Amino acid sequence: MDYTVDFKGSYSMLRVRLNGGESIKSEPGSMLSMSGNIEIQTDTAGGFLKAVKRSFLGGESFFMNTFYASSEAEVCLAPELPGDIEVVDINNELFVQSTSFLACDTGIDMDTRFGGMKSFFSGEGLFMLHLRGSGRVAVSSFGAIFKKYIAPGEVLTVDTGHIVAFDGSVSYSIDKFGSWSSTILGGEGLVCRFTGPGNVYIQTRNVPAFINWIKGYIPTRETGSR
Repeated sequence: MDYTVDFKGSYSMLRVRLNGGESIKSEPGSMLSMSGNIEIQTDTAGGFLKAVKRSFLGGESFFMNTFYASSEAEVCLAPELPGDIEVVDINNELFVQSTSFLACDTGIDMDTRFGGMKSFFSGEGLFMLHLRGSGRVAVSSFGAIFKKYIAPGEVLTVDTGHIVAFDGSVSYSIDKFGSWSSTILGGEGLVCRFTGPGNVYIQTRNVPAFINWIKGYIPTRETGSR
């Protein structure tokens, strides 16, 4: 199975080439095109309870699509938001922020994990996806993806709205941005302090901030008008 990211950096697309007997699972609605002998199965990907947690707590879809190839085939996938795609090799576990999952090998287990108060304050949901196993995972972003390796004991501070994913070997804690006045008035909110070793994947744009920017250009109805 071969993963290729086309148009990387902006409006990226994931091209997956499958050999006979290989399969991949993806977020519903992400398929752009497919060719070859492919059978599609839609299920809960791990059972009903995991699907409930993933959907109602993690902000992801209740169902997942699995593409099975009986001979050489190709599937092209893309996320909803304009941005980048990164293919991550995992040998143990990876944590992914809500809405950033795109696709993965079918041998990888998908569950949810409590993300701490950071997600509550940043408006991104209380849980993150917890992926375990050995294989490849495709994650997507709003804007470009910046991959940052942090060495053992090194600390990296990231605005919570810019986190895409991070290795399970990385520990993290939630903190305010400077003083409480800076946290509330400085436009940054809470931040996540990661401690290495491992990789952290960061997106260059912030979805909630972009939505608020758009709202500033939407005319509001004047009080008393009809």
